[in-house]
Amino acid sequence: MDVIQSRLKNIIDTLKIHRAVTIKEFAQHLHVSEMTIRRDVAILVKENMVKQVHGVIVYNDNRIDTPATNDEGSRYNLPNEEERRVKEKRSIAKMAASLISPNDIIIIDTGSTTEFLGEYIPGDLPLKIICFAINILLSVHKKKDCSLIFGGGYFHENTMMFESAEGVELIKKNRANKAFMSARGVSDTLGITTADNYEIATKRAILNSSQEKILLVDSSKFNVVRSAYYAELKDFDVIVTDDKIPEEYVRIIRDMGITLHIT
Repeated sequence: MDVIQSRLKNIIDTLKIHRAVTIKEFAQHLHVSEMTIRRDVAILVKENMVKQVHGVIVYNDNRIDTPATNDEGSRYNLPNEEERRVKEKRSIAKMAASLISPNDIIIIDTGSTTEFLGEYIPGDLPLKIICFAINILLSVHKKKDCSLIFGGGYFHENTMMFESAEGVELIKKNRANKAFMSARGVSDTLGITTADNYEIATKRAILNSSQEKILLVDSSKFNVVRSAYYAELKDFDVIVTDDKIPEEYVRIIRDMGITLHIT
């Protein structure tokens, strides 16, 4: 996380506690000029994370007050997600499956788009698959030429994920050619975010254990921020999304040298 992003996070964390802080107070707290704080706040206002009223910065409760909210404002729930933007998610998953080569070792993250990826993997393709969500396991377990590694732990029903320190260690002890990752939000300034804090350690372990990081997100996730931060946009080698991706993000992603597949 660079200096600007660290400062933005500090502003948000402070506002979560104090709810409203003046620009002058932030400048004194962070040891920077008021002009610097104004530029930072402009970024956060654009992201709809804060509001500015007569020099006072106010936390926007309607945006990211709860880390596991979906686009409609309710708690993230995987079965509900599987019914949204199905056409786009299936198109993304099909493209992602074409990136897999025989004898690859892959890690498949939690999510609805990644579940569709499992369905599109050819049944006769020799692979090793590492996963830790029951819906992903069910989508790949009948593929005869795939060997599976599954991490157990505490079951989180809303994401279908099994989470544990042992599961994280299992990922750290393995290596993968490709990781297929999910996200609840993609921001060029505040990074890649997800539904719940319990996902962070597992997702970061996957990124650290994988040669090629591939992000699968439909276009509704761009310019969205959730509170569970796990990576930077630049950490990914490939992004697969649909054709409604905002033009500004097409430019941002390509300027970063990230391969972008638009389905």
